Amino acid sequence: MTGDEPLAAGGSAPVDPAGLDLAEARATVQEATPLVNALTNAVTVNDVANATLHWGGLPVMSDDDREVASMVAGAQGLLLNMGTVSEASEAAMMTAGEAAADHGVPVVVDPVGAGATPTRDRVAERLVTELSPAVVSGNYGEIAALAGEDAEVRGVESVGDHADIAETAVACARETGAVVVASGETDVVATGARAFEVRSGDPMMGRVVGTGCLLGVTLATFAAAIDDPLEASLAGTLAFGLAGEAAAAEAFGAYHGPSSYLTTFLDAIAGHEPTTDPADRIREVIA
Repeated sequence: MTGDEPLAAGGSAPVDPAGLDLAEARATVQEATPLVNALTNAVTVNDVANATLHWGGLPVMSDDDREVASMVAGAQGLLLNMGTVSEASEAAMMTAGEAAADHGVPVVVDPVGAGATPTRDRVAERLVTELSPAVVSGNYGEIAALAGEDAEVRGVESVGDHADIAETAVACARETGAVVVASGETDVVATGARAFEVRSGDPMMGRVVGTGCLLGVTLATFAAAIDDPLEASLAGTLAFGLAGEAAAAEAFGAYHGPSSYLTTFLDAIAGHEPTTDPADRIREVIA
C-alpha cells in the first residue's frame, strides 16, 4: 500500500471484498453480544428489536430523554431512526448521539423521509452533521437528499431514477464523514473515496413495511462488534440481503404473502448461515 491509497473508515487498510468472511463476521457479532440501543419509529419497533436479537445482539429501545444518555453509556451500538420524528424524539436522538460520542459508541443514522418535508430535512441534516455517525443508511432518495441533490421521496419511499447513486453515495459520505449505505434494487456501500455495489436480496423484501429499519439496526449491530465501519457495513448489508433471499426461497418455511414472509425473514436472520463468496456479490464500482 502506498500513501496515496484511500483508507477505509476508521483508518485501517482498505477493505477487500474478496477477503470478507461473512461467517466470521456473524460469529464476531454473536460472540460480542453487543447491547444496541435503538431509537426507532413506532411502526417497526418490535421487528427492529427482534432483528437485533436474531443477529446476536441485545436490543434495548430506550428513547426517553431522561434516561437515554445513561443507557447509551453502557451500550456498544446506537441506531437513530427518524421514521416517526417529533420534537421529543429529535431531542432524545440528539442526547443519545452526544452520549455515544462521549463513550465511543458507533452511531448509525437512518434519515427516514429525508427529502419529503422541510422538517425531516432539517432533522436529518442535524443528525449527520452534529453527531458524526459511523454509518448513514437510507434509501436512494434519502441519500440523494442528504447529498444536496434533487430527490423524489413520497412519504418515506424513494421514487424516481437514481442512475448515479454510487457517485451520490460517495458525495454523501464525503460530506458526512460516514460510511453510507444506499439501499435499493442494488445496494451501494460507500466511503468518501470508494463505492461498492452489493447484489443480494429479493423483491419480497420490498413488499414488507420496515425492511429499511431492519437494515439500519443490522448495520448498528454489526458496527457494534466490528471495528471498521466499512467492513461492518459490507458484511451487514450482504448478510441481510442473503437472509432475505433464503426466506424467499422458503429455506425457513413456506410463506403465503408479505406478512408470513416477514416471519420467515426474521427466522432467516436468526438461522441463515451464509456460504456465498462475498466476491461473487460485491463489486467495487468507484475506487
